[in-house]
Amino acid sequence: MTPIPPPAEELRLLDAELWQLDARRAQLLSRRAWLVAILRQPQAQPRRPQTPVTAPAPAPRPETSASGVQNLLLLLGGVLLTIAAMVFTLVSWGHLGIAGRALVLGAVTLAALAGPAVLSRRGLRSTAESVAGLGLALTVLDAYALHEAALAGTEGTGYAAAASAVLAGVWAAYGLPSVTAALRLPFPAALTAAQLPLLLWAIAADAGPYGIAAALLVTAGVDAAVALRTSIRSVRVVAAVGAYGTGTLGVSAAGWLSWTATGPSAVARAAALLLLAAAITLGAAWWSEGEKRTVGLTVTSGLLVVAAFGGVLRFALPDAWTVPAHLACGIALLAVARSGRLPDAVRHGLSWASGSVQALAVLWTLPVLAVTLLGPVGRVAHAWTGAPSDARAAATAGVPWPPHAATVPVLVAVAGVLVLAVRGVEWRPRALTVASGLLWATAATLPAVLALPYVVGLAVLGVTLAATLAAAGAVVRAAPVRQDPAASGPSSTAPEGPPPPAPDSPAPPVAPVPPGVRFTPARITATVLALVASLDLAFLSLATQTATLVVLAALTALFTAASTRPQLAPVTAPTALAYAAALACATGAAAHWAPAHTALLVLAVPTVAALLAARLGGSRARVPVEVAGAAAGLLAVALARTEPPLLALVLALCAVITAGTAVRPDRRALGYAATALFVLATWVRLASWDVGTPEAYTLPVTVPALLVGALRRHRDPRTSSWTAYGPGLAATLLPSLVAAWGDAPWTRPLLLGTAATLVTLLGARHRLGAPLMLGGSVLALVALHELAPYLVQMTGLLPRWVPPALAGLLLLALGATYEQRIRDVRRVREVLGRMS
Repeated sequence: MTPIPPPAEELRLLDAELWQLDARRAQLLSRRAWLVAILRQPQAQPRRPQTPVTAPAPAPRPETSASGVQNLLLLLGGVLLTIAAMVFTLVSWGHLGIAGRALVLGAVTLAALAGPAVLSRRGLRSTAESVAGLGLALTVLDAYALHEAALAGTEGTGYAAAASAVLAGVWAAYGLPSVTAALRLPFPAALTAAQLPLLLWAIAADAGPYGIAAALLVTAGVDAAVALRTSIRSVRVVAAVGAYGTGTLGVSAAGWLSWTATGPSAVARAAALLLLAAAITLGAAWWSEGEKRTVGLTVTSGLLVVAAFGGVLRFALPDAWTVPAHLACGIALLAVARSGRLPDAVRHGLSWASGSVQALAVLWTLPVLAVTLLGPVGRVAHAWTGAPSDARAAATAGVPWPPHAATVPVLVAVAGVLVLAVRGVEWRPRALTVASGLLWATAATLPAVLALPYVVGLAVLGVTLAATLAAAGAVVRAAPVRQDPAASGPSSTAPEGPPPPAPDSPAPPVAPVPPGVRFTPARITATVLALVASLDLAFLSLATQTATLVVLAALTALFTAASTRPQLAPVTAPTALAYAAALACATGAAAHWAPAHTALLVLAVPTVAALLAARLGGSRARVPVEVAGAAAGLLAVALARTEPPLLALVLALCAVITAGTAVRPDRRALGYAATALFVLATWVRLASWDVGTPEAYTLPVTVPALLVGALRRHRDPRTSSWTAYGPGLAATLLPSLVAAWGDAPWTRPLLLGTAATLVTLLGARHRLGAPLMLGGSVLALVALHELAPYLVQMTGLLPRWVPPALAGLLLLALGATYEQRIRDVRRVREVLGRMS
């Protein structure tokens, strides 16, 4: 719609603007006269005019534009007139005769179609558009009226097809003359009507689903041609929408027909429809502008070609080869894309289409790979129940095997394409990494897919694991790295490695990794795949006792050998220790040992880990090895938990191993853990002997704690006695105090009082706050415990009024000497604060 307002509205707007300009001009002239008078009288006090002219308030801004209001009114008017014409045609038609009907509707239609020419010459383009829309709508009613009045016996669908074709032609011809060429509505309306004739003719002729799909595709082709050739934006938008809409419907119908085809003729016709759609899409891609659009359309065309030929091959081959057949078509499409006779955008689109087909084929193999890798986990619940019939039975372990699992040719074909076709410097390493992963998946699923014997399947998986570890441990020199030419001189590339240190800077610590080695994604992928393969092999070996022992021993040896490579040691060394612990458990189970006795065998793993960590120095594998050793120690403790004497022995051995590790300067903190393990071992041993004396449990804690505290104060005299001696003294004095209050005999209170007295005297002698306060408090509470019976007897002999009276006297004395007591408390606090 044009934004030019009507003349009356435009005149009103101009008058308002001129009035505002006149008011502003008067204000500026008044200000100028006052400034001139001030400049002519410099000695006079400047003053403002008494009656300054103020600018009028700006007119309120309208919320909607005049053109918007005009367009809305015209649209509503056209809609109402169209509704009225429909009501007149459909409801009130019977009140007039045949001549009257034709005269009224024809006259109104001719007037509506002739009106836009007159309105356009007078500049009323918006009104002309509305009247033209009304005229086009009336032509549809004319066609309906013609059918109802004169052609009532004609079949409805066929008449609708002919009427839509005639209307499309009439509307297009209506927009051609110069008097109506400025109208925007006729051509988009004609193109919209042109979407129906072929579809309606196919339905009327009972052409079946193939004919309907062909009609939709031909309509989409016409729309695509119009969208690519026309320069009118509105027509191009309608054509694009029609092309995508009818094309999507036609392709969906053709794909469904190809999938459900049951005979050679049906398959051929469905393939022809898909090829027609592919040709239309490729033609649109060839003539379209914009690389992204061309690539997208070419990808669609390539997928349609694969679907067409793949559908034919699917009918000719067994069901198990459906996906491989489509994959072969996708690879052939890549061969076409690599020819140099096509534009670059088309070649890229075909390559992406081929890659999409290959990716979907790989996704199709995931169920088989998942069953092969996760199915053996179920062997844990049925360990050592006997060898299965073949590798497939060993892998499934009760899980259903996926149908049509022809995964081997798919994975091998995609891996071969990645190795042979990808040549770019940037994408080549990634393609090789993915190809190695696909080959690994092929080897992992091969025994189960081919149902090889159980032992052969284990051997194949073991060889795959060894090859993967060898690939992960291969030393690959770093790729050249680009440098600044100004800084690097003539050579712009150099092998990656640690930069040389500055002359005045200290040399950085050198990691025990060869300078040409880096952790590439390929190495990381190979390492992860090796771990997965080892787990799969370990679970598969649980079928028989012999297989379990042999496989675990082989895995331990294999990962131990791989740990000689510095780049793999952080992963393979702890993995070897884990499999060694599993081998120890399996050996104990095979020898029919109790779990507690097997724990002693498992302790060999943390021993080896501690010795190995001491030799690794600053290697990255040191911490993983120590963590694996600690985990093996926890496993040994868990196995020995059912027999307390052996649990105490295991804890003591763990304490010895930890203490040996704490000898290293960088692991001195483990001394606390070793002490805790020794104490736990002692407690477990005492509990196994049914020892109930609390001092037997607390003294093993107190003595080492006091020794550590004394050593710390010797090294740092500023250490507080509460930090050095407080925990050790409290570990024995407090539990003994609780036991003394609950004991009737006098032996424990006497010994505890004697010990508390000695501690108090030592604290007073050396002016240590912790021994003095803890010893004195415990001594006072022990004395109170011993005097309690006598105090109770004495309280019973006194009159009942004496305790309240004594309490009142105590409160009066405290109140009278309150300030003195406060000063005494402060002095005591200061004295204690000066103690260490």
